[in-house]
Amino acid sequence: MALSFQLKAQNELERMGRSNIPLPSGPETSCPNCHRTLKIRTLEENAHTCTCGHHFRMPARRRIAFLTDSDSFFELFAEVEANDPLAFPTYPDKLRKARSTGERESVITGYAKIHGQECCLFVMEPGFMMGSLGSGTGEKITRLFELATEKRLPVVGVTVSGGARMQEGLVSLMQMAKISGAVARHGKAGLLYLVLLSDPTTGGVTASFAMEGDIILAEPGATVGFAGARVIEQTTKEPLPVGFQTAESMLEHGFVDAIVERKRMKKTIGALLKLHKRI
Repeated sequence: MALSFQLKAQNELERMGRSNIPLPSGPETSCPNCHRTLKIRTLEENAHTCTCGHHFRMPARRRIAFLTDSDSFFELFAEVEANDPLAFPTYPDKLRKARSTGERESVITGYAKIHGQECCLFVMEPGFMMGSLGSGTGEKITRLFELATEKRLPVVGVTVSGGARMQEGLVSLMQMAKISGAVARHGKAGLLYLVLLSDPTTGGVTASFAMEGDIILAEPGATVGFAGARVIEQTTKEPLPVGFQTAESMLEHGFVDAIVERKRMKKTIGALLKLHKRI
């Protein structure tokens, strides 16, 4: 199993670490939390985190390189992509622009090892239409769960999304049920699904597979919710509490099992996979 996936892994390594979200132009940027001026190179070397603890959004391939063991990641279903099922105006142009980043869809799926533990892995890409859930994204994640069920492997997922892709209408919304069905079959087989919520995880992704993990981790300060805070305030006519829809609030209310800093993420996920490894 492992060897068959790793035969072509070296080709994929050449793409690893490529940034699909350009960091701010110039050699420096400013942290939105502490307002400290940061060198871009230093930020990249520090796993896209500021010394104050603020976690910047991380491109999917950099996150994969950061999380997985060297030479272990092999991409699967890279050919799957969305089309334009509703002939939605300007959607083809938006897809072309998003694909100019080098990615064909808003999620990368594959096989990997994390601290020596085999798993199937999906990582959503914030630089591709803010990780929106379209038909291509849903198909890739569904196929990954089906493969993991067949091969009896755990699934590790990293979510970052603005929600369902409006340009695909109900076709996009159907992906929520489609993925959830695959997650349920994977769970009924007695297999582990671990999900990491990064900033932001919202909309239909939160309403489906992001919150269906057996273990749910989150990065510090990540926004996690369904509807936006402004929409909720306008609907309820009430001010929202401080910290509403943050990972810390989700932890306090029992929706998240633990908040883990990015630097400790690989070690933590590896330990959890080993602890739940089937004999």
